[in-house]
Amino acid sequence: MRIDTEFVNEYLDVYDETQGVLPERLNEFGRTYREQGHLTQDDLYEIAYESSTRSAHHVRRNPPELCVEVTENVLALEDRGDDFSQIALLSSLHGFKAPTASCITAALAPERHAVVDTRVWASLERAGRLEGRKESFDAFDYCTMMNEIRDAADETGYTPAEVGYALFAHDYDVREGTLH
Repeated sequence: MRIDTEFVNEYLDVYDETQGVLPERLNEFGRTYREQGHLTQDDLYEIAYESSTRSAHHVRRNPPELCVEVTENVLALEDRGDDFSQIALLSSLHGFKAPTASCITAALAPERHAVVDTRVWASLERAGRLEGRKESFDAFDYCTMMNEIRDAADETGYTPAEVGYALFAHDYDVREGTLH
């Protein structure tokens, strides 16, 4: 499998069939984030619910002022291109592991970030860009995936967010059996 323009174009069409986070919803969250300069606990809950309904309730355990502080700091790190620190900060909040945290960075800057999870990792592995199976991720893994996704984005002319959606849809399309 090769991640080229044809691949991304084809699987962006397939993405609509998946139960992945809707790009339109992430765009809305991104607009809110940039306009406010932060996200509230309610904003974070909505994003977490879109990404992982099972763990979204944990977001309510975060102090509201901490949600604002963390997301302000994540926004400040965007200009520095500090992926690791952004995901590490977001992952320090209840209800946010790296995949859910990636929804926030992708909403903030889809031209630099993508939503990542086990499906994206599996597609990158099938393409020979990563080795080994992964079922959980941390900030290091996020950076590893983003390096490969950004390379593919440069090669195809799509944004990292679009490449991420295509990789997710590819795994959805070809995976046999259950996800885990």
